[in-house]
Amino acid sequence: MVGSRSAGSDALASPIDNTASTHLIRLVRDTARRAGVGDDRLAAIHGIDDAALAGELNRIPLSSLVRLWELLAEVRPEPGAGLAVVDAAPLGTLTTWDYLVTNGPTLADTLRSAQPYHRLVTAAAEGFDLEHDGDLTVGFRTTAGDPAVAAVINEYVLAYYLRRAREATGRHVIPARVAFSRAAPSKHDALLDAFGTDRIEFDAPADAITFTAADATATLPRADPMLAELLRSHADMVLATARTIPGPMEAFRGALAAAIATGDASLATVARRLAVSPRTLQRQLAEHGTSWRAEYDQVRYEQAKTLLAEGHLTTAAIADRLGFTDDRALRKAVHRWTGASPTNLRTS
Repeated sequence: MVGSRSAGSDALASPIDNTASTHLIRLVRDTARRAGVGDDRLAAIHGIDDAALAGELNRIPLSSLVRLWELLAEVRPEPGAGLAVVDAAPLGTLTTWDYLVTNGPTLADTLRSAQPYHRLVTAAAEGFDLEHDGDLTVGFRTTAGDPAVAAVINEYVLAYYLRRAREATGRHVIPARVAFSRAAPSKHDALLDAFGTDRIEFDAPADAITFTAADATATLPRADPMLAELLRSHADMVLATARTIPGPMEAFRGALAAAIATGDASLATVARRLAVSPRTLQRQLAEHGTSWRAEYDQVRYEQAKTLLAEGHLTTAAIADRLGFTDDRALRKAVHRWTGASPTNLRTS
């Protein structure tokens, strides 16, 4: 028996661990749009615009992907939402990952070789499990907390691996078993049609799809060892050089800090930098459990600490830079923040 879990949970933390690929984000976004999610609702999700999704090295916060799944679950609550995403994803849609999971001596071999690169497509915490004991079982553990959303995600993942197995083998693979942790829906004809079997279990301990030993060990017709090596080298490069698109709060705080630095830190100015209305910005801050006043105060505090510690500017110059009326107002703010005077911060 050979069993393994995604390497992401055991590896050292990486800046991209809590992110998803631009290819997966685009796939789910476009499917949600076709399913009827309005552009106004999509526009409210951070980091899913075409500019952010333009490069393979960009990584989008996992929270944005989860929000897309939530919207898709809303407009297509019955079984079929996850299947719709797979229907829109022919081989190559997820680029490097798609080819890693379809190019190898056998289906079992190629999935085992691809497993350490699971972060190419989604977050490290999104579990990808393999068990090869004759039959080959592929399991998935999403971090989505809402059972309805998790059901859509797991439906997509299991159908995805079936589609890639069929593309890799060149034949209409029928799984030995499909297991969903969700409760049985009132109707699941769409699942029977998509998976090609009635061996579908609900209320299972875990979400997984099992391929027969014959399918798992059959020689793949397009195996190319040299291509497989190139794919792994490219995957290593992507994981090493990927860059995270800042989350909404990071983007806001960056815009606020920049506005303070230019001497124009009004709500309207920061909202304009973020391409939203002031009302929308205030609502977004409230959704994150904070407010304009609290964030403005916190950023000024952080900048005041830095400037005072550097010791290059007078308190009057720092007060002017941070938008205080005078150095007396700065001194009062520092005392409120720390219980001490600016002099204490200069010498701490």
